[in-house]
Amino acid sequence: MALTDNEARELEKLLYLNDIEDSQDGLLVFTKTTFKKFVPKEFHIKFYDILNRFAHKQIKNLITSMPPQHGKSEGATRRLMSFIAGLRPDMKMALICYAATKAEKFGREIMSIMREKEYRDIFPHVQYPERGYTGAKANTNTERESINSDGSMKFVGVIGPLTGDPVDILAMDDLYKDWKEANSPLVQENVWDWYISVADSRLHNDSQQLITFTRWSDNDLIAKLIKLGLVVLYDGSEDLDDVIANLRNDQFLMINFPALKVGEPNEIDPRKPGEALWPEKHSQSKLESTRAKDPDKFECLHQGNPVNKKGLMYRKFKTYKELPEFKIIKNRTDTADTGSDYLCSINYKVPLNSNDIHKYVTDVLFTNEPMEVTEPQTAALLKRGNVNKSWVESNNGGRGFARNVKKLLKLMKGKTIVEWFHQGNNKEARIFAESASVNEQIVFPEDWHIRWPEFYQHITTYKKVFKENKFDDGPDVLTGIIEEESKTNTTHTTEVNANDLGLF
Repeated sequence: MALTDNEARELEKLLYLNDIEDSQDGLLVFTKTTFKKFVPKEFHIKFYDILNRFAHKQIKNLITSMPPQHGKSEGATRRLMSFIAGLRPDMKMALICYAATKAEKFGREIMSIMREKEYRDIFPHVQYPERGYTGAKANTNTERESINSDGSMKFVGVIGPLTGDPVDILAMDDLYKDWKEANSPLVQENVWDWYISVADSRLHNDSQQLITFTRWSDNDLIAKLIKLGLVVLYDGSEDLDDVIANLRNDQFLMINFPALKVGEPNEIDPRKPGEALWPEKHSQSKLESTRAKDPDKFECLHQGNPVNKKGLMYRKFKTYKELPEFKIIKNRTDTADTGSDYLCSINYKVPLNSNDIHKYVTDVLFTNEPMEVTEPQTAALLKRGNVNKSWVESNNGGRGFARNVKKLLKLMKGKTIVEWFHQGNNKEARIFAESASVNEQIVFPEDWHIRWPEFYQHITTYKKVFKENKFDDGPDVLTGIIEEESKTNTTHTTEVNANDLGLF
């Protein structure tokens, strides 16, 4: 039976009142109530949950990053600051941006939210000055003070002043205007000096900090905090409550939402590898096209993974469009040393022309899945690549891995010869010693950054200072390829031809 007009209006009123009540305690509902066009996606729900924990002081210091046009400033700046002004009306907040004009614009937008009927219904006791106010409380573009509480908001450009009262909540949104400024040593130093000498001096024991900006450089404010051991990156592999509980008072929890998923699904980001964060607005194909134009800037702007090219182990690698004639297809595999390490398995072709010293990579398996998953994946890699011979490092369970791969290949009717070997030499010394040869002799397909994005990222960001690298699985296998081919050539071992093996 259809509702009458009066019943429909009454139901609408009840639903509205319910939203108003829920909005007083939850940032996501608050945003949906005050921003009718907002339709949250799954990552928004995760993002707003993290921000809500910050608003309720469950997280003291927080760093968030996500790609442009995904709603980071809407959630972390406009809605969060207006929400905290109602939730904790005595808070003294400061919003910092790369320029005062940017911060002041945010200030006007926040005040606009707080003047709306929905906001007044949610937080009826919050009063900030409006146009024409002539009282004693500050009501300028740079500072606004609450009329009936101790709360206030300041809107300042980076390197600007923060004089006066202590700051209870320091929010920093886009401290760098663009790529050029973020990579300027002068700007980098100015931002850090301002943060230490001005911002930090206004904080007290209970102050909170929120940093939200696009990563352009690995020498930005976030990078400096990371180097000081003050940042804990939450990757979804552990319970979030446990991670928060174990944070020191001076540490930041960091959450990054890359445009294209890297790694396996987890609690914070259940996407499959390569899937877009907001496909309805920024599709996977659109993002991959953007990455193809400039992989380095894409890593910064869209993946939250800036790279300083100084100190990198490898220069830019050679690439190919077409493969030369080849005499054999080989594979090198290194199984994961620990549960967090990566299995790296690389197929490559050795050219028929003996004067061609290059090794042409044709396929890569790079994953931190467990062995019960990677064993059939590796067998499939060898089978589809028509690999003639594969070497598997026998350290850390590699021998058993190789045996299982051989069994699976037999079931698949694959003809790859699989052997294992023990590697006793120092890994870091090997990688460093062969780095020039790796750069000179390894050739990748021209779209390798699209085919194997996680592998590409690991290789192209690998540092000469080994302690700065979290993983070395990819460089280790590339080094092994060079070592194997060098050993074959220097010992004058007769190279096995694919036809001699009877595989073609």
